[in-house]
Formats: sequence, structure tokens, C-alpha cells
Amino acid sequence: MRSTIQAGKYVIADFLSASVVWILFNLLRYHEVASYLGFDTLASFLTHTRVWEGQMLVPFFWLAIYYLSGYYNKPFGKSRISEFFLTFSTVWIGVTVLFFLILLNDIPHSIYVYYELYFTLLALQFVCTYIPRLILTQQGILKIKHRKWVMNVLIIGTGKKAQTIADDLFKLGYHIAGFIQEDKSEETKVNQELIRGELTDLPEIMKSERLDELVVAMETSESQKLLSILYTLYPFKRPIKVLYVDKMLLFSRVKMRNMYGIPLIDLTDNNFSEAGKNLKVVLDKVLSVLIMTVLSPLFLYIIFRIKKDSSGPVFFRQERIGYLGKPFMIYKFRTMYVDAEKEKPMLSSENDPRITPFGRIMRKYRLDELPQFWNVLKGDMAIVGPRPERKYYIDQIVKKAPYYYLLHNVHPGITSLGMVKYGYAGNVDEMVERLEYDMLYYENMSMLLDLKILVFTIQTVATGKGI
Repeated sequence: MRSTIQAGKYVIADFLSASVVWILFNLLRYHEVASYLGFDTLASFLTHTRVWEGQMLVPFFWLAIYYLSGYYNKPFGKSRISEFFLTFSTVWIGVTVLFFLILLNDIPHSIYVYYELYFTLLALQFVCTYIPRLILTQQGILKIKHRKWVMNVLIIGTGKKAQTIADDLFKLGYHIAGFIQEDKSEETKVNQELIRGELTDLPEIMKSERLDELVVAMETSESQKLLSILYTLYPFKRPIKVLYVDKMLLFSRVKMRNMYGIPLIDLTDNNFSEAGKNLKVVLDKVLSVLIMTVLSPLFLYIIFRIKKDSSGPVFFRQERIGYLGKPFMIYKFRTMYVDAEKEKPMLSSENDPRITPFGRIMRKYRLDELPQFWNVLKGDMAIVGPRPERKYYIDQIVKKAPYYYLLHNVHPGITSLGMVKYGYAGNVDEMVERLEYDMLYYENMSMLLDLKILVFTIQTVATGKGI
């Protein structure tokens, strides 16, 4: 809730700034170009339909640009330096777009007026946007330092490193909810009263208290031992941060978060930029609308064939686990006979007798997955992402690969690197093998990688390499 409120403040400040800038900029436009456009008075210019429409629409244009930049994704913990450069680069892109969409239609008395209009708008938009943002960011930092806004952190470790990082986080306004021992033999340098228990006590602690982050600051330098401890933390679905040490190659692909001099590695984040995440969401929804519209005749044909092929509903609904571990209903065209899973969940195989004749054709060309574009529009899924699984199988997968829970940090997809490189899995062991491809995707997410996976998917569909 607090995060939503803070993001809302940034949105309101940006909207008001954009509105004020466009009014001020139109005063300059009147002085430079209005007389050449046939306007005799300032009032006639400002009340003209196109100018008034611009005054109404341009602020929303800026909000769209700022959203795509990822600025509103994480309203807390902003760096003032990165905020400066992000604001400038975003404003520069937005002003350039506005220049070609609107300002080139003006007819100035000299070509140099275009330069004046462009750089004046750039300066006005940047200054009027950045200053309110800086004030809000500074207020947020002060509220955290003065402990008006508190992040509850549980530290795994009770040695010297744990105490040092606790002191540093406390100075930044974090609330240290306590420390967790690996076991009773671990060296203790922290206040005994703040030790909440051992690793085996974590499930109960996580259930009973609101904890925002887990920080691992153990004395051990053994990668394998540290990794085994981290595996026990993934199921709690909280940000997990580890104190960086030299030559820590185990986590070379995850993001480094330097919190005011405290070098922490965020193990539950990946290298996909916030701008990339938002752009992916927008493109997914636009592409889903286009695909569902263009392929609507194919949808009607498939519906006809399913009803002709066997009795039962056209669509198959099944609960899957999605983003942040939340369950949702996935939609497919039905490819099996009704009541194919009466007793318990079963994975399909190449010669599965439960599959209908037309269902076999749909699976071969992945046509049964088409209704999932509706899941994308609803926000349950992405077009590209790790395939969502049923809880029944997730419970078995995590026993062999606890890091599977990391995939819940991103939206599941209609297609995935695991599907195009490995294909369908017939048992849990094969699902774990395919997981390696999904983890590779998770660690290297980008728009370019999504595009490559889409190309592979189209090849798979065109050649009929599905089951």
C-alpha cells in the first residue's frame, strides 16, 4: 500500500509538471510561430482546438513515456544519480517524439526557431520534472532514515558480518527484526535477545510476522554450503540479499545492489531492466489483441472441429501457479477426452490414448495454446516466459530443485526457452531437466531473447514438432 501511494505521488507530480510545461511552452510558440499561423491574439491561439487538445493529451503522453521507462516500478530505494540520468534520457526521447509529431507542423520565420523550440522544451520539461521528483525522493529517504517508513529485515547469520550489516542497515532506517542461526554451533557476535531461532524455525517466523526482506550474512565462505542455505529461503518468496565478497563467482549473473555503501547482491532479481519489463507487458497485450483478431477465423474452425471430434466443452480450464506464486486459471482448446484425469494429475506422452484425434493435430502445431492469449490480456501470463506448472508438480520439482521458486518472480509464458529447446516433459525428472533452460532464460531476460524464442516457436509450429 505504501509503495502504491508513493508511486501515485510521482505520477501526480509528473502529470502536473507536464501540464505546466506545455502551457509555458505554448506561450513561447505563440511568440515565435503563431503570427505565421494566422493567430492575432494569445487567447485565440491558446483556445484553438489543436492547442487545447495538446494541452489535454500531452501530459498523458508523458505519463506513458515515464511508465515505459520503468520509473514507477520501484518508488522506494531510488538513487538520486540514476534518477537524474533516467529522467534526462526519458525527457530527451519524449521531447524528440513530440518535436516530430507536433512541432514540425509549425511554420516559423526561420529554421533556427526549430532549434529554439526543441531545446527550450527539453530544458523546461527536464527541470520541471526532475525537481519535484528529487523532492519526493529526498522526502522518502528522510522518512526512512527517521524511521517513519520502516522495512523489516531478518538477517540470516549471527557472526561479525551479521552484526556489521545490521548496524549499517539500522543507520539507513531499516528495522532489524532479528537474527537466525544456522545452528547452535555457529559463532555469536550479535545481541542474544535478538536471535529468533535457527533455520528450522524460519517457516513459523515467516508465517507470524511481516518481513520485507531476508539478508544472508553468514561467516561461511563455502559456496556449496551457502547455496544449500539459500535453497531453504526461496520458498518464502521474499527478496533475498547476500553480502558480496571478493571472488564470489557463484552469483555472477544476478544484480548488484549497492545500498549507500553496503554491497548486497539481490538473488531474487534478474538483469531485465524495469523499462524492458514494462515494454514487454505493453507489447504482449498489443500483440495478443492482433493475434486473436487475425486468427479469429481459425478459432472458429478449431471450435467446430473440437465439437465434431468428441463430446464435451471446447475449452479446457486448469489451475496453474503464476506470478508471485498466485494461482490462476489457464485456458486451452480441449485436446483430451472428458474426465481424462479422474484420479490424479497425469502428464501427457507422445502416444497418450487420452488425446482425441484432432487434439493430436492441435498439439503437434501447438494450436491448443492459442486461448492463452486471453490469459495474456488478463495479466495472468506473458507471451514468452517459463511455462506455468500445477502445484502438484511444483511440490515435487522443488524437492530436487528448490531454485524453481525464482521463476515465480516473472510472469509465466505461452512459449518458453524450455519448450522450444527441450519440449514437453513426460515426468518430474524431465521437468527438472527442462528447468535448466527456464533458469537460463530467467538469468538473461531481454527483449532480444524474447524475439529469438518467438522465432524458434514459429519454426516449431510451422514444422509440427510438438507432441
